[in-house]
Amino acid sequence: MIQIKIDGMSCQGCVGAVTDALADVDGVERVVDVSLEAGTADVEGNPAPEALIAAVENAGFDARAV
Repeated sequence: MIQIKIDGMSCQGCVGAVTDALADVDGVERVVDVSLEAGTADVEGNPAPEALIAAVENAGFDARAV
């Protein structure tokens, strides 16, 4: 499982946008959890961490590897 830290989420709509963005990344088998409270996202599969970060940033949020 890969976890990334996400800054800027403030509502469940943000969680949905991040979930959708991550699900579209090549190599992601499943978005396990996007936590508004923790500001994290967990995904399963073999995606490039840089691709996950880019997808979240393209959705309008800040992201970094944990």
